[in-house]
Amino acid sequence: MGSEGSCVVVPRSFRLLEELERGEKGIGDGTVSYGMDDADDIYMQSWTGTIIGPPNTVHEGCIYQLKLFCGKDYPDNPPSVRFQTRINMTCVNQETGVVEPSLFPMLANWQREYTMEDILTQLKKEMMSPQNRKLAQPPEGNEEARLDQKGLPLKCCIF
Repeated sequence: MGSEGSCVVVPRSFRLLEELERGEKGIGDGTVSYGMDDADDIYMQSWTGTIIGPPNTVHEGCIYQLKLFCGKDYPDNPPSVRFQTRINMTCVNQETGVVEPSLFPMLANWQREYTMEDILTQLKKEMMSPQNRKLAQPPEGNEEARLDQKGLPLKCCIF
């Protein structure tokens, strides 16, 4: 019988397990990574991502930490994404660090096939875009730096 137009929808938990496995193996050139915040989170909602700033930009050598939250409707709807490390980008709210879906096409035009890896990779590409590659960044050591879960300031680290 014909199977035209039919497709298998992978359940949320299987999809997140696939993403977790891929994130743990390491991806690409190592400048983008992600993993779960809490191994005991049975809903697999809270994730941490890391982007190493691309060369030949103001972001070069900086390590940026992000939080991704996959609600119960992920992957049908995108996760919320927030930079914990202060950054100045055209798609990021300067006060909260939230990546604004209306200013970041991947989130605005979300498709079920997209992954957290895709989001982090696209944010890294966005850092290299003409409007962001030379954009002045918040100073290091800024007292207003967002705090991690332990209350420690997160800063851009140059190594």
